[in-house]
Amino acid sequence: MDEPGRWRQMRSAPKDGSRILVTIRPSEQGPGAVDLVYWARGDQHGGEAWRSSDSAPGRIIEYAEPELKCWMPMPAANVEALTLPPAWEGKDEAELDGSGI
Repeated sequence: MDEPGRWRQMRSAPKDGSRILVTIRPSEQGPGAVDLVYWARGDQHGGEAWRSSDSAPGRIIEYAEPELKCWMPMPAANVEALTLPPAWEGKDEAELDGSGI
């Protein structure tokens, strides 16, 4: 998708099950927030709706269209910037939690 870091109108959000970021409108339940969601077709756990990606059977978080303000694609991982930290080279493991001070 073009311009991955740009918010877009919900009517253009993909309804193919891919995960996207959405802005949830502020309400009496709390301030606006960002969540990771996907479009779910109707199944035994509920009807068609935007579901939070941390939903599970029996604990589904669904959003109605009016609750969602805008969306953007998931940012791509910068594989070149991903590096493992160097191995710890201390002599005494007690130094790790500060108990050796």
